[in-house]
Amino acid sequence: MNKPVRHIAIFAGILALALLAQVTWLQLVQAGELAEHKKNRRVDIRAYAQPRGNIIVGGKAVTGSRETEGDLKYQRTYTDGPVYTPVTGFSSQSLGASQLEYVYDKFLSGDDDRLPMEHATDLFTGRKRRGGDVVTTIDPKAQQAAVKGLGNYKGAAVAIEPGTGRILALASTPSYDPSVFAGESKKDGKAWVRLERDKDNKPLSNKAIKELYPAGSTFKILTAAAALDHGLYTDIDAATDSPYPWNLPDTVTPMKNENESAPCRNASLKVAMQYSCNNVFAKIAAELGKDKMRETAEKFGFNQQVDMPVRVTKSVYPKDINRPQTALTGIGQGSLAATPFQVAMMTAALANDGTLMKPHLVDKLRGPDLSTVQEFKPEEMSRPVSPDTARKVRQMMEFTAKEGTGKAALIDGVTVGGKTGTAQHGANLEKIPYAWFVSYAQQDHGSPVAVAVFIDPEGSGVNREDVSGGGLAGPIAKRVMQAVLEK
Repeated sequence: MNKPVRHIAIFAGILALALLAQVTWLQLVQAGELAEHKKNRRVDIRAYAQPRGNIIVGGKAVTGSRETEGDLKYQRTYTDGPVYTPVTGFSSQSLGASQLEYVYDKFLSGDDDRLPMEHATDLFTGRKRRGGDVVTTIDPKAQQAAVKGLGNYKGAAVAIEPGTGRILALASTPSYDPSVFAGESKKDGKAWVRLERDKDNKPLSNKAIKELYPAGSTFKILTAAAALDHGLYTDIDAATDSPYPWNLPDTVTPMKNENESAPCRNASLKVAMQYSCNNVFAKIAAELGKDKMRETAEKFGFNQQVDMPVRVTKSVYPKDINRPQTALTGIGQGSLAATPFQVAMMTAALANDGTLMKPHLVDKLRGPDLSTVQEFKPEEMSRPVSPDTARKVRQMMEFTAKEGTGKAALIDGVTVGGKTGTAQHGANLEKIPYAWFVSYAQQDHGSPVAVAVFIDPEGSGVNREDVSGGGLAGPIAKRVMQAVLEK
């Protein structure tokens, strides 16, 4: 063989070896990744080749599947979609999934390793793969009461069973029907775009768990808990050292009260809660300092990642703040920001003698044969304050409900504690304030329920002077608590 031919043969041999190496690499190393790649159409065809398992609320499915034309055979459907989509999220042939639909996508589609017996049976019988069901903790009456109460407002409502952490209601308005973009047609795409472009109402964003807001005066229950637990005050009926007027530390800026005639000068903690005295709670935060305030807030869940199992946006108690900014956090303003879900967690911990149970949205996962695959038990998350501190804060909240701003949530024959809140926001605080209400209700028998309601009145036609937590959000909290207690 002459030299040029030999060179060509060697080069061809190298190419053949490279080709074999590449084929081997694809078959042995990258096969799994390519098989599951999001741009592999076969992945979608397999995912939608059979009906998905369902998401269950109150013993009934709020999701379903319908047969369609094309290679993606089944499309997701929703019952009362706008009511339950803050719980379920969506599953779309073209846009993927969110919330429970996303977290349990493999389980719902039947592709989960926790369904091995189902897979084995399908191999022998030739039966199509079937998905499992996700059974939620949601109380349908509480959820419906929350959505109906919120009505056309932009807002959110969360209800938690304090002793177990079970989430009983998770509402966000305005909402949407995920059925309208569950397919991959042009019509579905246009429906998604319309929702996405609504920047004023943000229907696609779950305001209960994804949006952060100043907590306003609802945070005063945590400030009071911090004052008691750190020993700054011990008697909720004793006078505090709270002059009025009182300036923010290191400034000449007066801390004003909403009601200038309220008896807030040196008011006791109980009276200060009743009248929502800014001077008292801002001064408490300033005296405790940012580290003690942040320590207590973090025990309640601030600055912590909470997955329930849907991921909740972290609520923020700021770290690098000065003395006047620390004082502002004591009344839920400044750079403090919270989700309505976090505010509900805070209330639930106080209603549960100072123990915060890990919130959870799912009771159990069950197979297609209705057998239990996994069951979720109550789990302690933290102990933010002592039982004695929690009891004293509840006394203050119950007094506020009876004699102060929380009367809107009172229920005959039921022990109710409440706290209203309005929160200033916007550049130069020019926007209409947010309205908040937190409460808990306890009957002589049965479990208590803790509720947080948030309303953004912007664009609703409500005048600034008519915005109050008790007036707007309080009646909604009452409806939700009644729905739970009646059960």
